[in-house]
Order: sequence, then C-alpha cells, then structure tokens
Amino acid sequence: MGNQQALATSFQQYMENPLLWPILEVLRKKPSGWKVHTLAAHLGELGYMPELDPLPEKDLFKRNFLMMNALYQLQETLYPDNWLQVQAMNIVLLPTLQSHGFAIDTDDPLRDYYTQWSNYEAEEGEVKRLLNEFWSRYQRFLGGNHHEDMDRRKALSLFELPQEATQTEIRKTWRKLALKWHPDRENGNSERFRVLCEAWNVLRQ
Repeated sequence: MGNQQALATSFQQYMENPLLWPILEVLRKKPSGWKVHTLAAHLGELGYMPELDPLPEKDLFKRNFLMMNALYQLQETLYPDNWLQVQAMNIVLLPTLQSHGFAIDTDDPLRDYYTQWSNYEAEEGEVKRLLNEFWSRYQRFLGGNHHEDMDRRKALSLFELPQEATQTEIRKTWRKLALKWHPDRENGNSERFRVLCEAWNVLRQ
C-alpha cells in the first residue's frame, strides 16, 4: 500500500495540467470578473475544453475539477511575483504591486482536494490520456514549426539541465522558463515559448 501511495504521489507531482497556460493568457487580458464556470465556458469557446464524460453531471464535475486543479497550480507557479485569487465565484489575478501580503494556504482543504488527481474519479492511465490530448490541442493552437528532431537530450539542453535531471527539477525549470517567455509577458517571445512547449512535451512523458 505504501509503495502504491508513493507511486501516486510521484504521478501527481509531474502531471502538469495544460490549462495553466491558456488560463494565464486569458487572465493577463482580463484579470478579474471571472467565475470558474464562466472561465471554463470561455476556454471551451477557445477550443480547450472538449467533452470529458458522456454523462452531463460527470462532465460538469470533471470540468470543474480540471479548472480548480489548474488554478491552484497556476497560483503556486505565479507566487510570489503575482497573486492569483482562487475562489470559485471570484477569480482575480492581482498586479505585482497589489500582490504583497498574500500567502499560499497549504492547509486549505479545497486546495488539498483539487490537487489530488485521484479525486478526478479516473485511473492514472485515463488522466494521462486526457492530459496528453490537452497538450496535443495546445500544441496545435500554438502552431509554429513542429520540431521533429526534438528528443530528450535536445529538450534537456534547451532547459539547460543535465541528462540526469529529476522530474521535479525539470518541472520547476519548465514553469520558470514558460513564465519568462510566455507571449503575454512584457519581454515574452511566442516562438521561444512554442519551442519550450515542444521540449516540455517530450520531457513530461
């Protein structure tokens, strides 16, 4: 049982919800006035939210779970430079000057629930399949050249990491680089961001 739990923990640590980056794009353009369901509907219009379950009530639950999971991960990614308020009925991205004085509540039961992939009501394989599908959609949305020759060695080189880098190191570096080069950042670069996405797509497997 302990070994199973350790595997589940490892799985959860490296499974990055690809909705993080589309949500960030949306919030950079409109930082407030969002509820989880209105944000999810907007992402659906942009092509990021396929049907997740044939049963309407389960589809709604899974959409809500993915949204909250992504919001909590994004809050952690942006902190401490920005503060993302994660409330189901009031999602707000505060500008840098207003983001001081906030801290991530690691004891928040909602955070704990929505960051545990096991609560998605799916086997690990189904979650992986779902997120792979999301990443494929995101790659198509980003467009640009598809780097056929991208392999693990080249991807690690782009991340400036050694070949023996751990998944935790890779994930931390990916988030740092993605934030730096995201097209909506002041000095962002869309082509650089696309290439980094391609590298992460290889390294996250």
